[in-house]
Amino acid sequence: MASGDPAPDSVILWTRREPDEGVSAHRLVVEIASDEAFSRVVARGDVEVSAATDWTCRFLAAGLRPAREYWYRFVDEAGNMSRVGRTLTAPAENDDRPVRFAFVSCQDPTIGALNAYRRMIYEDVRRPRAEQLGFVLHLGDFVYEIVKYPEDAPDGRDRGRRLRELFRYPNGKKVRNFHFPTDLGDYRTIYRAYLTDPDLQDARARWPFVPVWDNHEFSWNGFQSQSQIFNDPPEPAQNLKVAASQAWYEYQPARVVKPSAGDAFEAPAVTDTPLSDFDGRGLSREPNNLVAIHALRIHRAFRYGRNAELILTDNRSYKAGPNPQNTWFEMSMPPNMLPETALDIIDQGREYNNGAPPATIRFGAEEIPNECVSATPDGYLGLDQIAWFKDRLRASSAPWKIWGHSLGTLTLRADPQNLPAPLNERWPDDDYAVFNAGYAVEHGEIFDMVRQEGVTGFAIVAGDKHSFWAGYPCKTLPPRPFDPVGVEFITGSITAQGHAEVVANGMRRDHPYRALYIRDMPDGATQCATNMTILHGVRSSLMLQETGDVAAARAVRNPDVSPNLKFADYGGYGYATVRASLDALETEFVCIPTPFERAETVDGGPLRYRVVHRVAHWARGERPQLQQEVVEGDVELSI
Repeated sequence: MASGDPAPDSVILWTRREPDEGVSAHRLVVEIASDEAFSRVVARGDVEVSAATDWTCRFLAAGLRPAREYWYRFVDEAGNMSRVGRTLTAPAENDDRPVRFAFVSCQDPTIGALNAYRRMIYEDVRRPRAEQLGFVLHLGDFVYEIVKYPEDAPDGRDRGRRLRELFRYPNGKKVRNFHFPTDLGDYRTIYRAYLTDPDLQDARARWPFVPVWDNHEFSWNGFQSQSQIFNDPPEPAQNLKVAASQAWYEYQPARVVKPSAGDAFEAPAVTDTPLSDFDGRGLSREPNNLVAIHALRIHRAFRYGRNAELILTDNRSYKAGPNPQNTWFEMSMPPNMLPETALDIIDQGREYNNGAPPATIRFGAEEIPNECVSATPDGYLGLDQIAWFKDRLRASSAPWKIWGHSLGTLTLRADPQNLPAPLNERWPDDDYAVFNAGYAVEHGEIFDMVRQEGVTGFAIVAGDKHSFWAGYPCKTLPPRPFDPVGVEFITGSITAQGHAEVVANGMRRDHPYRALYIRDMPDGATQCATNMTILHGVRSSLMLQETGDVAAARAVRNPDVSPNLKFADYGGYGYATVRASLDALETEFVCIPTPFERAETVDGGPLRYRVVHRVAHWARGERPQLQQEVVEGDVELSI
């Protein structure tokens, strides 16, 4: 049971009916009522399910009233009834009530529990109806195509997590100790298995979901219609891309566009072919590639009441191919830090320095050939989608223009140039280092438009990073100009492992740079010192290790390292909520402990913290100003 993409007068309803043996199809009656007892049925219809759709169906419930609560159920030809689902329609465009929704990403029940959904439900049912969530925006990685079976790791545990045998691919392939899908049946298997989770079932039965995909719905490091496993060479995978899109369509009730008529997905014929004939942003115009990536168009936008417009983009299907960043990661120390200038040169390709990129890149005394001197800039939106996005953004009359983004745009960096000897020996330049950056040409184009055309109320909500961040999107950071154009919030993952957990499991205690990543407490516990390094700089993390005094550590901060960040927790799991009114936007981070196992209590288990970020609507020419309140718990080193 699920519903999705609510409009003021309609919503898409979804279910899957497991087939009876020997049956070629089932006929289901759909009932929609304005009360949970179904004494006031307001709409009725019928749908057929068969093997062609993996026994799923989508039904557009229309003729509904705005901002209303409805209940729905499916009944088969034998009178067997589904559970009852609840859904909500969107408010009318002139409805000035505050908009409330949650945004989530990155769920993998093979390695953890979906306790965040139970917490979300627990809190929502206890709110007055007017303060409840209207929908859940799922920003991708609804499924993970990369999976380990229990026997692939010692004692069935991997990086501190217990592996659950939730499914096995009917076909699939094994690469190293991981398994990957190879056809439509494999992708369908993942969705069926994930949707056996009771907390995910309950969440989809309570709210309409508004989904987009990220990378793992197709291929971890894939791009366009090419599959890439680890850092192995990319492989042509047009048929696999189409299969992944079909499975997503069958299991996600969303108002997306496909070339074929009717509700069933008709897979277009494609041939697995290497990419060729690239445009100015690295999109291949090879015909099979275009057919595969256009088999399903998920970017879309919708107005939600008077106060918000959501603009959702596809950040994977048009993405340029890989660039040689990994070479620099292998060269540089401290771990996970990349020289900012080197990344800019690689990322911007032939457009760097107004079209005059250097032939070599300097790092200390070394001059390294610039492999991207003739390359297109790294991007992910594509020329057509970015034009659509900008048109939609500039045309919106909503106070809050909210970009639903699977990647996020915030730059996270550190200042290893301020390391003392001998720690500075592996960082010979005065350059900053970045943990997360890139796509500067596309981001710059959008941010320039926002600034030049006076777009206000620009907000980004994002996922993918397995961590909570809040801050200001901007084109450049000090010593270059710092000019924020909006606000951005990134939610922690539902279950997928984040940086802090991975580093704590893998970094040896005598690592020379450990203090930049891990704070070892006197009682043997640890905290994520990466948060301190990113927010305040390397001197602060070293001072924290030396004195154990957080205030003293913040006192020696470098104010130029991250003026774009107000909050960073590389160790956070959970979800975020948004409240958008005419004059303000509030985003709340709800952080839970690492979800190793399913919580035994109805509330989904304890909280680590709850923190609210508020921003008043700003006028043209003003800068947004984020205010922060820790409502509950301990945010540790995240501010």
